[in-house]
Amino acid sequence: MAMGKKEQKGSAKIKVSSNGPYLVSGNVPLAKMSIGINDKGESYEWRLEHQYRSQETYALCRCGLSKKKPFCDGEHIKTKFDGTETADRIPYAKEAKETDGPTLKLSEAMVFCASARFCHRDEGIWKLTAKSGDAHARKIAIEEGENCPSGTLVIWDKKTGKAMEPNIEPSIVLVEDPQKGVDGPIWVRGGITIEGNDGKPYEVRNRMTLCRCGKSANKPFCDSSHYPE
Repeated sequence: MAMGKKEQKGSAKIKVSSNGPYLVSGNVPLAKMSIGINDKGESYEWRLEHQYRSQETYALCRCGLSKKKPFCDGEHIKTKFDGTETADRIPYAKEAKETDGPTLKLSEAMVFCASARFCHRDEGIWKLTAKSGDAHARKIAIEEGENCPSGTLVIWDKKTGKAMEPNIEPSIVLVEDPQKGVDGPIWVRGGITIEGNDGKPYEVRNRMTLCRCGKSANKPFCDSSHYPE
């Protein structure tokens, strides 16, 4: 299974600094979006909350303690933040498990899950995939897959063999989760290169989420540690 990924445009890049911030370059658009819920309390849509002014470069906090969030203010130095990268570089396709349905296939690599919960709507993406011969089930499964910010979940069209990825330009979104009362991860969109402190890039994917609470055990990626128990 080849992972569908968007070809990177321009020089957009995120550099993970040593025990410090994410160094963003290439004039990458930055916005804040919240998880909107429906009348059943299910994650349903993305809502734009704020668009930041354009900057060629900027540094985003990853220790979770900056007083100038989302930007770094040097607090990581005072607190001796340990930002050691612990994520492996196993390709998504080798991590992923599959759920097969009549017209759709679902791949999931739960190591990247950021707990945005779009996959829980209706019967849930797993049952919907299994029932994808039904037009409504197929439609909702595709919507849920495309709304997954981390790319943990990817829906595949069995007829074409292609991943059904949202068409998103290179950009960064700060996720807010008002239902749970927490700041979510940094949503990296559109195939931006994430380079480790060692100078080696991680696998480029259309959707990824980076930790911004400082607690992840899978740094630099989010592992849902911000999520309240």
